[in-house]
Formats: sequence, structure tokens, C-alpha cells
Amino acid sequence: MTATQGRLADLSRFVFRLPHWPRTLSVAVLIAGITGIAVFDATSTIGPIHPVLLVGQDAWQGIFFIGVPTLVAAFTTTTVDGALGGDLTYNASALLALCCEVLVVVALVAAGVVGVLAGFDQRFVFDALVVALASIFAVRLFVVLAVSRLSIARACLPASIQTVVGGLLLFVYSGTVQLLEGSSAYDAYVAWLARGDAGPPAFEAVAPDHFALLAALCVVYAAAVWAFLVGIDRPWRRSLGVSVLDFVRGFIGHVAEGSRDLERFFEALGQEAIVPVSVVSFRTLADDGAQSADARTSDDGPDGTNESDGTDQPDGTDEPNGTDEPNGTAGIDPTALGREKARFVLPMVHPGPMGEIGGGNLPVRAARRAEGLGFPPHATAGHDFNLVSGREVDAVLDAADRAHASATFTREATGPTVTRSGAATMLGQGFGETALAVNTFAPSTADDVDFAVGQSAMAEFRAAGIGTVLLADAHNCHGGLDGPDLGHVTPGSERSYDLFAAAGETGRTLADAARGPLELGVADDPTEWTPADGIGPLGVRVAVTRATDVEAAYVLIDGNNVVPGVRERLLEAVADATGIDHAEVLTTDTHVVNRTRADNRVGERIDGGELADLVASLAREARADLEPVAVGGGTEHARVVVFGNDRTETLATQANTALSLGGALAAAVTLLAMAVSLLLFFVT
Repeated sequence: MTATQGRLADLSRFVFRLPHWPRTLSVAVLIAGITGIAVFDATSTIGPIHPVLLVGQDAWQGIFFIGVPTLVAAFTTTTVDGALGGDLTYNASALLALCCEVLVVVALVAAGVVGVLAGFDQRFVFDALVVALASIFAVRLFVVLAVSRLSIARACLPASIQTVVGGLLLFVYSGTVQLLEGSSAYDAYVAWLARGDAGPPAFEAVAPDHFALLAALCVVYAAAVWAFLVGIDRPWRRSLGVSVLDFVRGFIGHVAEGSRDLERFFEALGQEAIVPVSVVSFRTLADDGAQSADARTSDDGPDGTNESDGTDQPDGTDEPNGTDEPNGTAGIDPTALGREKARFVLPMVHPGPMGEIGGGNLPVRAARRAEGLGFPPHATAGHDFNLVSGREVDAVLDAADRAHASATFTREATGPTVTRSGAATMLGQGFGETALAVNTFAPSTADDVDFAVGQSAMAEFRAAGIGTVLLADAHNCHGGLDGPDLGHVTPGSERSYDLFAAAGETGRTLADAARGPLELGVADDPTEWTPADGIGPLGVRVAVTRATDVEAAYVLIDGNNVVPGVRERLLEAVADATGIDHAEVLTTDTHVVNRTRADNRVGERIDGGELADLVASLAREARADLEPVAVGGGTEHARVVVFGNDRTETLATQANTALSLGGALAAAVTLLAMAVSLLLFFVT
């Protein structure tokens, strides 16, 4: 994640889930009642009564004149909006109506205070009420346009409901409706609405020109909203070919209602890419006697020719059926294999952008697709390789299944090796013809490794003679979203060259390393922590390997990066509990923990000591679970739609620009609208 993306993501701290509409409307009624007690005086219309009844009557008037427009708007806006093709939910409609009610109450209270201090008459308060009713129409129009994407003419219908109902009650109970008396329309339709004698005495200050002014202000404010949206939207359409309103609609729908509308926006933005998906599978042995088939018993390839020189196909890839054995390792008879014990799955995509949108839940889906215990570490890919929708995850998992189905299993593995180059530290281990390499820049802080950097590092392995490698970004030390550099490892950076050097040295070491029978033990705990705590549904998983009498521990946490210092504490806990020195902590980089918080690292909300105790316990359990296994791996490619090169940065830049300039543009449009409003006041 770059600094630009970080500033955009950090705005998620302002996001909240929409409350259910009954709770919202209960608050609306309460506010209306309290306002009625504060501003209405029932004794002026019904005479002296018991104080309790007096308070109740005042509260009732507040609920009727202030709360009823809110309730009507809450229930009917969604119906009208839906009939016109919009997507506004009842929860959203209720919250919008409540916010507009609060705006009206604040305007009335402020006008009342100013009127008392300045000596203005009651008409001034109703002038302010007219402005407030027009203002809530503008607010509602903006929200409807942003969420439902209707034309401005259609959006005016659901947007005007609260203003129309409020104005209608004022029209009826102020006695203004009696101006129509004598007309045929009045006698036929309106006479029964003449309720001026039942309204509060303050309503006598309402004049017919208030309603003409309200209509004129609504037209002015609607034009202002349209001008603001056009000004904000034009740069998005020019640079990205999409509308900012589609982004706002999808983002609000995702974080507030859990909808997947945001995926439609990303699909319009995305670009096709072909990404490698690598798998290493560990299977138990059905018959211990099959262990004799594990060694390099033959240097003959599948066609009977000698391939001891390690040559492969001309294009350097394995044959489609998975029978190619370039280094002369003989595979195990499939009938000698038992159940799958564990599977490492590494798609070269990024599990984002947030929540379960796109590939945000890719790690848990990849893990649950495996027959054994799934380990889906983070690959070397940044936000440009976010999947645009959940459907793309299926293509990735299908490629993983193909890679697993084509794997040739063997008993042989190398011991672990640790290579350091500059800021990079790499733990590598060979499993048959496949290698697993885990890179970290800790204790330096770092974030995602760019896709191109990861591909170049994998080329270093191939140059060393390792055909298939799962290059995992440990993603285990991050300093947060503050500062200009968030640690993104880009092409040409010093850390990218450190990674290349570590990859080359690790590849050469593994290619020449001694091999021996492999043992594997695993353990996992879903934990009681939740995504809000920074831990996803996979919890914590540990795999311990033993080959050539050397053990290694891989600790995988279902989270998005780690607070600095926590990794070292966990490695120390593993060493103290098991004596294993070759260990690394990895995270899945799952973005289900980032639904409403951009920065939710492991160790930020949970106690590091409790996590260390859990990891130590799982490491002991995994070590006790060690047993002989066969291992096989491979790589397939998936054709998917991702955000695309530089599209994430462009999106973040446009969004940040809109946020920076949007305030100034909104202020300018608001001042212009208010200037026109004042002119209308003087004219009327």
C-alpha cells in the first residue's frame, strides 16, 4: 500500500454500520418529543391543565409537527426510490430522515436564540424553517443521487418527501390553506384540511410567501447539488472512465449494508491478468512400506530417457500431466498415499481491497477448499492485483485444484535454510521439485511487495535450478499508516535488490542441498478473536517440518500484517517451547479485518503475550504431530480480472483529490446558493 492509498484507506475510520430502522426512528420520535416540550406552549391553546398533561401535549405537538415528516419520509422514501429503480434501504432511509430532522431542529433552535438576542419577530424563525426544509431537500437529493444513481428529475421525488410533508403540515395548521376558500377545488378537496384553529399560535406568523420561497429555494438548491456532482464527477470520468457516484454508492452499500455493489464498480475499472497459482500438498502414507519408494531410485524420465542433467522442456515448464521429473526424482505410487494432511496455496494476487469485497476473503476460501489443513500465505502482489469480485476467486481456486491434481509426490525434502541479504531475510525449504521460500524485511517495516518484484525474485530461483517456487511475503512487520512511506516494495528500490539477492542465494543453496525423508506435523486454533481484533476466521495455524534431522516451523496468522516487535516475540516463544530455531511468522493479509478499519494489524488490539502463549502451544502440538508424509507441488495459471497496473493508485489519487477539493467546491456552491437565497428573501 502506498502513502496515497493509505490516506484513502484511513478514511474508513469514519465508517459505521447502519442501525436498524426501528432503533433509528425511536430516536427520531424522542428528539421530536423533546423539541416539542422545549418550543411549544399548549396552555395558549387549551388553557391551564395539569403539568404532566401539559408536557404530554407539548411533546405530542413536537412529535406531530417534527416527527411525522421524519416517519413518513423513512417509510415512503425507500418505496418511491425502489419503484424508480433505486437501491435505498429502509435502514438508510430512516437514518437519512433522522439526520434531516436533527438539521431542522438545530436550525429552529439557532433561529430562536438569535431572534431573542436580536429582537427579531416570530417570522424570522419561520424564515429559518423554510431554509432548513429546503436544505434537507438538498441533502436528501445528494444522498439519493449518490446511492441510487437516478436521474436528477427522478431523484427529486423521493428526496422531496420530508420537505413536502413538513411544508404541508405547516400549510394546513397555519391556516394558509384557507386562502383557497371560495374556489371549487377548496370546496371539493381541501375544506376538510382547514385546521388553522388547531395549530400552535406561533403558526400565525406563517405567510403565503413562505411557501413560494420554499419552492424557489428547492429549485436553487437542486441546481447547486447538480453543479457540485458534475464538478466532482468530471475528473473521474476523464481519468478512469467511471463515475465517482458509483464508487460512493458501492462503498456506502458495502460498509453500511454489506452489499456487493462495490464489485460492479471495480469490474468496470478492472483489467485482465494471467497470474500463477502455486500449490504444495502434503499427504500421509497409506502403507509405511511405501517409504522405500521415496528416494532417487531412478534417473530415468517418464519416457525412459535419462534426464540426470536436470534439463526440462524447452520452455522450462512441466508437462501438463505432471509426470515430468527434471531432476530425476521418482514419484510415489498414488495407491501408497493416504489423506491430505496440509496444503500450502499461494495465488499471486492480493487479498483485498476490504472486507469480503473482491478477493478480501481469498485466504479463508483457499484454506477451506483444501482437503487437509490449508495454509494460504500472502504472495508478492500489491493492491493493483486485487480481484475485482468474488467470482474471480473461483478461477484462482480452480487453478489451485489443477496444480494439485497434476502434482507428482515424493518423500524427499531438503532441510530449511536461512539467507540474509541487506534488509531481506528468507527462510527456504525444498519439497521434491518445489520450493517454499518465505521472505521478510523485519525488523524493518514493510508492506506489500510489488508483483513485478516478486516475479523477478522467482526468476532468480529458476536460474538456480528451482522450477517451481512458492515465494511468500511474510507480511509480518508494519509501522501503520502514518508517514509518507508505508513500506511498499517497488521495482528499483533497495529492498527489491535485497530480495533478489536473497532469492538467488536461497535457490542455489536448495538446489545443492542434501535431501532426506520428510515429516510434517500441523496444529491450528480458530481462536476467540474476531476480525475486529485483527484476526480472521482461520485463526492461527502452525506447520512443523523435519528433514535431514533439521526442523522448521511456519506460523501462519490470519491477519493483515503485524505490529513491529510482535514477530520477534512469537519466534522466541516457538524456540523456547520446541527448540526450533528455523521459524518464521506469516500473515495471510486477509482484508476481512479491514472492513471498517484500514489499519488493523495483528497485535494492535490483542495482547501479544496471549498470542505468544497460543503460538507456543500450537508449535508444541504440531511438533508432537510429526509423521512421515509425501509432498508434491506445481503451478498453474489463472486468467482473472484485477484492478490493474496503476489503477489503484489512480483511484486513490482521484479520491484524495476529490476529498481535498470537494470541500472547497462544496463551500463555493453553498455560498452561491445562500447568496441566491438571500436575494430571494429580499425579493419576497
